[in-house]
This record gives sequence, C-alpha cells and structure tokens, in this order.
Amino acid sequence: MCGIVGLFAKSREIEAELGRHLASMLVQLGDRGPDSSGVAVYREPAPSGWSKLTLFSSDPGEDWQGVAAELQGRFGGASVGAVRASHAVVLVEAEALEAEWWVTRAAPHLRVMSAGEVIELFKETGRPEEFVARFDLTAVEATHGLGHTRMATESLVTTEASHPFSTGLDICLVHNGSLSNHNRLRERLRREGIEFKTDNDTEVAAGYLTWRLREGASLDQALEGCLESLDGFYTFLVGTRDGFAVLRDPIACKPAVMAESEDWVAMASEWRAIAVLPGAAQASMWEPEPAVVYAWERTPV
Repeated sequence: MCGIVGLFAKSREIEAELGRHLASMLVQLGDRGPDSSGVAVYREPAPSGWSKLTLFSSDPGEDWQGVAAELQGRFGGASVGAVRASHAVVLVEAEALEAEWWVTRAAPHLRVMSAGEVIELFKETGRPEEFVARFDLTAVEATHGLGHTRMATESLVTTEASHPFSTGLDICLVHNGSLSNHNRLRERLRREGIEFKTDNDTEVAAGYLTWRLREGASLDQALEGCLESLDGFYTFLVGTRDGFAVLRDPIACKPAVMAESEDWVAMASEWRAIAVLPGAAQASMWEPEPAVVYAWERTPV
C-alpha cells in the first residue's frame, strides 16, 4: 500500500516545527507501510560555492570526521553538518556533482543519498515511529519536506531500496503505486547517462524526471511527460529546492488528499495524516484530480 506525506510551510512558525509535524504525519500512516520509512527535508542552504551531500554508511562506527577530512584534502573545504543515525550531512567546497562523483569512486562503501544545496535525505528500514526516534526528526527545522512509509511489493527491504529517491540535484520523489514498464525505461535512461542504484520502480520515475529537467523541461512539463512515458498506477510527490508537486495517473486509483491553510500546504495518502496539523479543521481540503499537476513553490530570495 505505502503511505506518502508532504508539508510546505507558509509561515516561520511552521518552518520551526516542520520536522515535528512531518514526523506526526508519517507515523499516522505506519500501518500502510511497516517495512521502511524516509524523509527528504529542505533547509539551510549550503554557502555559496559549497554543496551538501547526505551520506549513508552501514557501519555504525563510521568515522564521519575522517570522511570530511578526506573531502577537505581533495577539495579544500569540508565539514560534517549533522549526523543522524546511519546518515551524515556533509558540506563540501565543490560543485555537488563533482563531490558526489568523488565519493562514489574514493569511498565506495558510502552511499550518496542526496546532493545539492538544500536537500537532506534520510531513510532506513523499520516502522516510522522507530525511524522518527532514531533520526531525531522532531528537532528538524525546514521550509518543506516529504516522507514515505513503505510496504515492499517488489524490490528488497533495504535502506537503499527505501523511499525517497533522489537522482538529481535537490530533487526527490516518493511514490504510492506500481509501474509496469520501469525495466524498459531504466535501460533507456541509462543510455542517457542516468545512473541507478536499485531495482526499485520509483527510482526509475525519479530518474525520468531528472532526465527531463536536464533536457530543459520545466517541472510541470516533466510531470506531464510521466502521463505518456510511465505505464502503471501511481501518486507522485516530488520535492524540489523551492517546493513540491503532486501528480496522480489518469485513473487515480491510489488514494490522495490535499489541504491548505494560511500557514501550510499538505498532501497525504489519507486525511488522518493531515488532521494532526495545527488548524487542519479550518483548512481547505480536496482530492487531487487525475492527470493534473499541483505545485507550490517558494519565491527565490
């Protein structure tokens, strides 16, 4: 079944508590997916000329300061921003793609979960309440974020196969549903230079969006292209550096609900996940229409 949630702050008060609110939403949908949980949050842009990587290590004793020291030796500047359970956020004085490329070659035991200027991505096996506690999610301040709790129906129950998936800079995707043509599309995208780390169909959808954006499409155009290029049934929630977008397939058999108040915009697989937000009873609520892109963005500073 899986459950997806998203929260976009329209006020400073919600930004300060976004991690706590997103965690509450995610826990509400725990019975939709007990196998793994994950979130992507957008917060604290890296300094000019720097980038931000979220790294995962299966080694509980990983020397993150040592990793930063190696990156500093290569690029001239690096520091550990935060360590959350099996993940660490590392700032690097380099272009994000260059830093990501170096980590994958020089430290193959690490997995780059996300790269960009503002995104931080954390995911792990286990129920959402366990994930929230392990990763101290309630302490996170952010402008917006999205999350996923997974019931595995095809690929393995591993950290790498958990959601969200990020295949481009500051972009990620969570997905409720199933794609039928992901194997063929994966091979096509590989020929276009898109790399994949799992056999999960959601990673293919994320890769498709990354490719379309790289080729010059807007986010709306890339999502509209999904309606022609992706076979299956799905609800997508896509995070970008400035906001998020929602798309349901033309049949729209997977559940989804949205709501907006003066302080926030929220999306979830079920209303109960939105009902925990402050002011939910007074918010405007609707079910997103099939094959229609809904998007909210922050005004760039």
